Amino acid sequence: MLERGKMDRNVIEMVGIDSLVPEEHLLRKIDRAVDFSRLYEMVEPLYSADNGRPSVDPVVLFKMVLIQHLYGLPSLRRTAEEVSGSIYYRWFLGYTLQEETPHFSTVSYNFRHRFTEETVDQVFRWILEEVAEAGYLSPKAVFIDGTHIKANANSKKQVKVQIPAASRHYAKELMEEVNADREAHGKKPFDDNDDPPAPTKKRRDNTSRKKLARRKKEKLRTVTRSVTDPDSGLFVKGEHKRQFAYEAHTACDKNGFLLEAVITPGNVHDSVAFDDVYDRVTKAFPEVETIVADSAYKTPHICKKVFGDGRVLSTAYKRPQTMKGGHEWWKYVYDEYYDCVLCPEHQVLSYRTTNREGYREYKSDPRICVNCPTRHLCTPFQGLCQNGTAAYLERL
Repeated sequence: MLERGKMDRNVIEMVGIDSLVPEEHLLRKIDRAVDFSRLYEMVEPLYSADNGRPSVDPVVLFKMVLIQHLYGLPSLRRTAEEVSGSIYYRWFLGYTLQEETPHFSTVSYNFRHRFTEETVDQVFRWILEEVAEAGYLSPKAVFIDGTHIKANANSKKQVKVQIPAASRHYAKELMEEVNADREAHGKKPFDDNDDPPAPTKKRRDNTSRKKLARRKKEKLRTVTRSVTDPDSGLFVKGEHKRQFAYEAHTACDKNGFLLEAVITPGNVHDSVAFDDVYDRVTKAFPEVETIVADSAYKTPHICKKVFGDGRVLSTAYKRPQTMKGGHEWWKYVYDEYYDCVLCPEHQVLSYRTTNREGYREYKSDPRICVNCPTRHLCTPFQGLCQNGTAAYLERL
């Protein structure tokens, strides 16, 4: 029998909001598993004890942000609207059906001006402690990788700016080892103060040598900055669309629990942010034995750092970068006793220098190479052969 006109919208009923939430609802499970009262201990120093008007319950503010991320809501404004109209969300926050829920600006203001980075980090550590006590955490093997997050910024609104070049974490250690190797070979150690300015790559550039020297001394680099979101970075990779983004460098255990996270602009390479992630996660979890990462993290510095700490770096095979169509890399043999490299034609490439990047350079005799039958497979240059370059740090 067909029934029409079901419009019981103005019927008044006496119900409890608790009875409207299913027993197996996700928010009920979270409410049973997590003791949110611990948050009061962390945020109490951030509130005045004896003056000011009553604040919104800080647990409610944290729960609203949790709802936003659990259900993929795009903004706090949208989250506040959903919370106001959902019985499930109201029950989770402890609000009645007609009670006014917090405005989105209240949540935003508290997380921008009241709750500090240390507060959020305390909450993060507390959740990890709960997971560890439950026996689900397994930090012996840690998986590190980066994920790009698109920024809400117009890619057409951009400007070119010069910013100080970030120094590498291992710059001092690298330079000490490079200079020690140069002195062992009778070479003069590098001195940053008398480093000549690098020539410009552009043909028609009227920049004076004095200005180039000043830029070199100040160590500036030119980047593309968003006018809308200056903290983001221009992300360009492969066939991906050029866009402003952030990158979340994360460390997880084998069960998928997040152990550490570092957020950087999208134009920061994974290997650059590795030190911050690695140092934090190993400090919090000294029992880490293995670091698992993709080939982007397979650099001499990262290998030396991880193995030097007595841990194992498990990473993908990285094909040696040789000239396309040229000799295979394994045809160049390094002789450790005589400190030289033998080329595929059984000629000696002698040591010439150790560069600033930590690489030893071995070069051939042009008088021998001029009549070499496979010179076109060795180098694209018509003069001196420069193959057989060995990485110094990889040998440490």
